[in-house]
Amino acid sequence: MSVLLPAENLLGQETSPYLLQHKDNPVHWRSWGAEAFDEAKELDKPILLSIGYAACHWCHVMAHESFENDFIANLMNQFFVNIKVDREERPDVDTIYMTALSMMGQQGGWPLTMFMTPDRQPFWGGTYFPPEARVGHPGFADILSSISMLYREQKEKIMGDVKTVEESLQRMSAVAPPSSPGLSSIDDVTDIARISMSMIDMVHGGMSGAPKFPQPSLFYMLWRSSIRSHDPKLKEAVVFSLTQMCQGGIYDHLGGGFARYSTDVRWLAPHFEKMLYDNAQLIGLLTSVYAETKKPLFKMRITETVEWCLRDLQTDKGGFAGSLDADSLDSEGHFREGAYYVWQAAEIDDLLGDNTGFFKDYYDVSDHGNWEKTNILNRLGRTEDAGEPTEARLAGYRAALLKARESRPPPGLDDKILTDWNGMMIAALAQAGSYFDKPGWIDAAEKAYKFIQTYMQVGTRLCHSWCTGIASRADVLDDYAMMIQASLALLQATSQSRYLTDAENWFQELNNRYYDNNSGGGYFFSPVDANDLITRTRYAFDNATPAGNGVMVENLARLYHLTGNDLYRRRAEQLVRAFSPLPPQQLLNMASLLNGFEILVAAKQVVLIASEKEEGDLARTAIEHGGPTLVFTCINPASSLPDNHPASGKTMIDDQPTAYVCSGKTCGLPLTDAASLKRELSGE
Repeated sequence: MSVLLPAENLLGQETSPYLLQHKDNPVHWRSWGAEAFDEAKELDKPILLSIGYAACHWCHVMAHESFENDFIANLMNQFFVNIKVDREERPDVDTIYMTALSMMGQQGGWPLTMFMTPDRQPFWGGTYFPPEARVGHPGFADILSSISMLYREQKEKIMGDVKTVEESLQRMSAVAPPSSPGLSSIDDVTDIARISMSMIDMVHGGMSGAPKFPQPSLFYMLWRSSIRSHDPKLKEAVVFSLTQMCQGGIYDHLGGGFARYSTDVRWLAPHFEKMLYDNAQLIGLLTSVYAETKKPLFKMRITETVEWCLRDLQTDKGGFAGSLDADSLDSEGHFREGAYYVWQAAEIDDLLGDNTGFFKDYYDVSDHGNWEKTNILNRLGRTEDAGEPTEARLAGYRAALLKARESRPPPGLDDKILTDWNGMMIAALAQAGSYFDKPGWIDAAEKAYKFIQTYMQVGTRLCHSWCTGIASRADVLDDYAMMIQASLALLQATSQSRYLTDAENWFQELNNRYYDNNSGGGYFFSPVDANDLITRTRYAFDNATPAGNGVMVENLARLYHLTGNDLYRRRAEQLVRAFSPLPPQQLLNMASLLNGFEILVAAKQVVLIASEKEEGDLARTAIEHGGPTLVFTCINPASSLPDNHPASGKTMIDDQPTAYVCSGKTCGLPLTDAASLKRELSGE
C-alpha cells in the first residue's frame, strides 16, 4: 500500500507559529512523524531535517534566501523528504540532532540542518548555509546536490558514518556506574566556583569573549558560593556582571526585559530576540542578589522586567508566551534585526526637544550611532544609579520614547505556551513577589500555574506545548522539573499545601516514566513511551536553560526537607552520584546540579507555626533574610509535620506565632520575635 504524501507543503495543518512561518515555502515541508518517515523509506530518499524557532534571526535569513528560492526548493523536493521542526515544540528531537552535530565536529546553533537516513539516523549536518558559496560557507545548493549524490552512490560509506554517530549517541545516553563518589562536601562547590573565576571577564562582565550569554545558572552558583564563603571576589564578579547586563544594550531600557545574548564583549549589541526563559532566570537571580546588596539598579530592573512580562507575554488565559522575534519591519518596509529597538539621534531630538542632550548623554546616543549607524540605548558609560531625581526625570523621557516606539511595527510574538518555560517564570514571580511583597506578581504566577493544570495536564501527565487551543501530548523531563520547582516556590510564597501535593504527584509521574533504574541512575530527557526517537538522551549539563536533572536535585532536596521522606533524599543523592564524578572544569557546566547539592547538604530550614492571619513579621523575616538556601514551611497550629521531619512535635510558645530554624535533623530554640529570627538567620 502506498504511503506517499501529496507533493506539496503540509505545514498549513500545524499550530506552531514557527512552522506556520514556512507554510507558503515552495519546499514540500512535512512535520516530524511517521508519515514523513514512511515516505522517505518508500522513495529511498534521505531526510533533510531543518530545526529552528520563531524568534531566530538566522532562521529567517536562511528561509528567505533558500526556502523561498524556487531553484533550491526544487532541489530539496527532488532529492529529499524535507521535515521542519520547531525546536521549542520538540526539544527532544532538537537535543538528539544537536548532540549528533557536535559529534560530527560541527559548531551547534540554529537553524540546525541535518541530513538523515529514512530511519532518522544522522550522517551529516551544519547550521546556517547561504544559497551560494561564500568565504567560509559552502553554498546550500551545492550541498544538496553533493549529499544526494553521496547517498545514491556511496551509501555504504554513509551507513558507516551513521553507525559511528549512533554508537556515540548511545554511549552519551548511558550513565555509567560512578567510579568515585563525586561531590563529597559543600566545599567542593566553593572550589569549583573559584576555579570558574579564571573565565570571568572583569573588564566587561560575564564570561570572557563574545558572544556573551547571561549564564544565570552559573552566576547563581557563584553568588551562592560567595554568600557561603564570604569570598569578596566571587561577590564582585556577580554584582559587576549583572550591573553590566542591566546597563548594557542587551537590556531594553524602554520596555523592560533582556535579549537572549550580546553579540559583542561589552553587552552593547544584543541578538534582539527576547525569550521567556532568560527573563525568568534573571528575575530570580537579580532578586537573590538584591536581597544581599540592596542595589537600587537591580530592584528597578526586576520591576521593569516583571512588568514587561506581564504586559507583553502573559496571555488572557494566564499562560506566558515564549518569545518576541529579533526581526521586525523597518521604516522602509524591510524585515531587519533590531528595527523595533534602535534609534536615530534625530528621532530623539524631535521627541524630547530641549531635553534631548541630557537624555542622549545618559544613553550613549550620537548622530553617527553606536551600532550600524543607529543607536542602541545603553548606560554602559554610567553603570551606577543616578539618584532618585535624575532617575525620575529619565523615566519620563523613556516613557515618551516608548510611546513613540509603540507606533512602529512590533516584532512577532510566538504565542506558543511551553510548560517548562512557564514553570520557570512561575517560580521567578513567586520568589520575587514574595520577597518584594508584591501580591499581584504572585497572583500572576498562580494564574499561569492554573493555566498549565487546566489546559496542559492529563491526569498527572503534563503536555509540553499549547498553541491555538491545542495541547501537544509530547512531554519532556524539563516540564516536570520546572513545574515541581514552580509548585515549591508557590508553596513557600503562599503556604498552600496543595502545591506540595502537586509536586509529589509530578515527581511520581517523572519517576515512573523517566528514571533509569538499570544503569547508574538519572532521568532521561524523554519518557519511556517516546517511540518516534532514535535514542533517549540523558544529561545534566546546563544550556540556555537549567538541565532537568540538575533542577531535580534541588527539587528532591526541598521535598526531603519539607516532608522528611527519605526517598527524596536518596533519589537526590543518586542523581548527584550519577553525574558529578567529573573534573571540576566539566562540573562548571552543571551549575544547577551544584546549586541543588547545596540545598541537599546545607539548607536553611525555617518552620513557622502560626495561623495564616498571624504569619506577619516572622514570615517576612524568613523570606527577607533566609537567603537562596531557605526552605520555609508554615503550618497551622492544628496541623502536624511528618514524624521524621526535624520539627515534628514542635509547638507554639505562649500561643504566639513561633519559628524554629533547623539544620539537618535538629532544630534551634523557639523564636517568637522577628529580631531574634533575623539574628539566627544572619548568624549574628
